[in-house]
Amino acid sequence: MVFQSLAEKLQSALDKLKGKGKLTEKDVKAALREVKMALLEADVNFKVVKDFVKKIQERAVGHEVMESLTPGQQVIKIVNDELTQLMGGTQSKLTVASKPPTVVMLVGLQGAGKTTTCGKLARVLEKQGRRPLLVAADIYRPAAIKQLQVLGERLDIPVFSMGDQTNPIDIAKGALSYAESHGRDYLIIDTAGRLHINEELMNELKEIKAAVKPHEILLVVDAMTGQDAVNVAEKFDEALGIDGVILTKLDGDARGGAALSIRAVTGKPIKFVGMGEKLDALEPFHPDRMASRILGMGDVLSLIEKAQQSIDLKKAQELERKLKKQEFTLEDFLEQMKQVRNMGPLDQLLGMIPGMGKVKHLKNLQVDEKALDHIEAIINSMTIEERRNPDIINGSRRRRIARGSGTSVQEVNRVLKQFNQLRKMMKQLNDMQKGGKFGRFPFF
Repeated sequence: MVFQSLAEKLQSALDKLKGKGKLTEKDVKAALREVKMALLEADVNFKVVKDFVKKIQERAVGHEVMESLTPGQQVIKIVNDELTQLMGGTQSKLTVASKPPTVVMLVGLQGAGKTTTCGKLARVLEKQGRRPLLVAADIYRPAAIKQLQVLGERLDIPVFSMGDQTNPIDIAKGALSYAESHGRDYLIIDTAGRLHINEELMNELKEIKAAVKPHEILLVVDAMTGQDAVNVAEKFDEALGIDGVILTKLDGDARGGAALSIRAVTGKPIKFVGMGEKLDALEPFHPDRMASRILGMGDVLSLIEKAQQSIDLKKAQELERKLKKQEFTLEDFLEQMKQVRNMGPLDQLLGMIPGMGKVKHLKNLQVDEKALDHIEAIINSMTIEERRNPDIINGSRRRRIARGSGTSVQEVNRVLKQFNQLRKMMKQLNDMQKGGKFGRFPFF
């Protein structure tokens, strides 16, 4: 889960304050020492940690906490507030040009995921009803242009290219003219990166900036590089002037130092975060929601947004009807599993549920996505009749299904057993809620 190591340590330190009826200054200082160590181990900038802890201590030993009926909870609220402010306070959205197209220029070092992020950003904008154009201006990295074109094909979003023999400045200018004449309201320019910051790279980026006057210059950095990501952000901002940051691979970073340091050190907001490899795994960055997740309070708003984007309301209503009439089949089971998986990795979804991170057997949960693939393969290997009436699946049918899905009879038996248990649970829920209504959030 995101920030898992940091989250566990912070929550552990603050939990010690919860059980105390009255807090002393000594109690607060002891907890904040643990908070300080947790942040430093997460590779958060030392000065940022020092200022952060100082602010909390000043507020936590004041009248509002010491005289409170729930002092421990008051301290946690203060930490949540300060953590939110540390990461920017509120969501920072993309600037929109008064006259289209809005020009967005993505910059960064090689290996940060810049080209893929161009595609992901285009996908985000398209979902908002925009008409983005991707621009292949990286003429140096082998296959960079082809990679962007493949992404464009997968997303059904046009890619402007003039090959690898044309000057990137001319490519950017040509793309701007094309966007204006073809009604494209966003221009996303994929620029060249280097293995390190050098004068040649910066000069080229400055020339592109002067030629097309981007409304947004977004620096793409790899969250897993920790403090180096912050250093890169500082240098790019000094040389080029950036408007914000996109942190990639945040789902793979259990520490989180870059996310907690970048805004405080550079003054530049994190606008998006990459939360996986899929092309829809780029999310707007909400400091308040991220602070809440780090402190184990969940992120219900993001969970609801994911559900709204991924779940077919008509299918959910049909499921409700089937549940009430005891008509839930393996076809429905498969459909619900697909819809929930479309929302993202299951361990991330669990991390958005308040208090779920503190449930012991779920803390180190590793969701085996391959096991879910096997369930899909098994159900897909059944006939329509078998999916709708699993009671007819005898021994020979189970062997055939196992062969067809590339699994074992034991796995087929396990899926059928799980489904029958689920059906019984659904019946019990239905009996308990007779006269009421099932919520329209899918579950399985």
